[in-house]
Amino acid sequence: MKTSAKIVVLVTLLLMLTSVANVVVAQETFMGKTAAEIFPIPDVAANEQEQQLAFQALLAANLPDGTALGAGKTMTFGVLGQGVRGGISGTIYFWRNAFEAATGAEMEIVEVPYNELGTTIPADFLTQQYTYDAFIGAAWQYGDWVSNGWIQPIDQWIGDARFPAWSPEDTAPAFRALLQWGGQTYGTQMDGDAQLFYYRNDILNNPDWQAAFEAEMGYPMPNPPTTWQQLLAVTSFFNGKDWNGDGDPDDGISLHLAPGGQGHFHYATLAASFAVTPAEGDDPRAVTKYDNVFWFDPDDMTPLINQPGHVRALEFLQELAATGQEAQFGWQLGEAWDNFLGGNAIATFSWGDVGSLSQDVSRSSIKGNLGAAPILCSEEWYDREAGQFVTSAEAPNCVGNTTGGSWHPTMSAFTDVPELTYYFMALLANPTINFYNATTGWQGIDPCCTYQLYEPRGSAVSEDYTAVGFDAGDMERYINSYGSNVYDKPTYLTYLRIPGTLEYIQETLDIRLSEAMTGQSSAQEALDATADDWNGITEDLGVEDQLAIYQAAIGYSP
Repeated sequence: MKTSAKIVVLVTLLLMLTSVANVVVAQETFMGKTAAEIFPIPDVAANEQEQQLAFQALLAANLPDGTALGAGKTMTFGVLGQGVRGGISGTIYFWRNAFEAATGAEMEIVEVPYNELGTTIPADFLTQQYTYDAFIGAAWQYGDWVSNGWIQPIDQWIGDARFPAWSPEDTAPAFRALLQWGGQTYGTQMDGDAQLFYYRNDILNNPDWQAAFEAEMGYPMPNPPTTWQQLLAVTSFFNGKDWNGDGDPDDGISLHLAPGGQGHFHYATLAASFAVTPAEGDDPRAVTKYDNVFWFDPDDMTPLINQPGHVRALEFLQELAATGQEAQFGWQLGEAWDNFLGGNAIATFSWGDVGSLSQDVSRSSIKGNLGAAPILCSEEWYDREAGQFVTSAEAPNCVGNTTGGSWHPTMSAFTDVPELTYYFMALLANPTINFYNATTGWQGIDPCCTYQLYEPRGSAVSEDYTAVGFDAGDMERYINSYGSNVYDKPTYLTYLRIPGTLEYIQETLDIRLSEAMTGQSSAQEALDATADDWNGITEDLGVEDQLAIYQAAIGYSP
């Protein structure tokens, strides 16, 4: 392995750092740059700790000398357009200088708005512009990218000492599957999206509120709720009461439900336990015509979105949203988070960002009081094979999820700098760098890997999080819940990865859901209209072609 002498010296220095003076020496030595030059961030004084932690993560990554791969070259990176300090895109900006210093290359960053991801990048390939060497997208875009031959596998470089070290074996299996297609690896680990249930741990454990709940409801407060039905009872009780003591009525739930605001993910996460049934036999996750399917009938691409379980889930979501502000119907993601993080809502269910953002006291007032649990189960669900609903409070239906994007980089099949491109992909996947990114909150990077999870699922320990200023109790609840959600559920919501996924979800389902949530249509009407929309999209793209890719994506053999 050809290794820069400067990097070797700096890694040695990292192990010897015992004072601020030593930290400064190490910063100034790193390839002739200071930490502030490598990690330029607004308001440097306020973010000095962020720079120091990032710099330590960079040194610990022990990056190999990449100048033979990059000197004098340029790599163009396409990314979700949320700015220099925005989720996902901010990560690329943040690590650009380190990449350029390690390789001697230059990186150009091209932002693509969220609502244009499904058109801008495909148009670039279809017109043979080939602008991007790599781009970060969502795992649900693989159906387009792989079937059209737009991205290439990276297996040949994994483990090569010329590149930053990372291992797919570190990635939790549910997330690892999203980096792969047909037995080949196309992406490097970066972000592991799954939705958890979050609540106010201090309020639900307050004896006075527990007594008040039992007096009003006639039974002890579920603490924490483990089913959607229990959650509805809790949020109904707290909604409109001044439980945070600020003199104003507070909310039960906090959701983001604006069209274009990713509210459709709320629906999918909740609806899974109303509509997905596990398979019988030794493998409850086996995909059959009736089991472990959510989106389409795997035999003929008939939409399942207007089946009774899906409809009941949307009706339930209407009831749940009514235990929060009407403003939710116009909230984007950050607004719903801020309402919960600001201490104005008892509960939400959302991605891992909430766990890390709750520790940022500039944005959160609930540090030390965060409750977290695996995503909830349902006491009623629809058995499609039997053609009837099943009800059980004692043995509810539990369906895990990897809902979201699980954003990560992939490589263009047409890049002329493949090894340089992979170097940056691997840099982002390096364990020390990835662990750091997942603790900043603002980057939108969620846990994906064993080195971020506690035993028995991973190798992280409490001190890994308290060292960056996180509350130990919050992390015990959050990290253990994340691990349980990813590893322990009997079955999972299948991931939709077919051509046109954005059109099916963002351009149709999302709009129809909003119509139902705002009272413009009933749940049944909204989902009937969605099914009609989906049939039209499938016919336009070709039923047989779509069916073959759908079956491959969910692992179904007729």
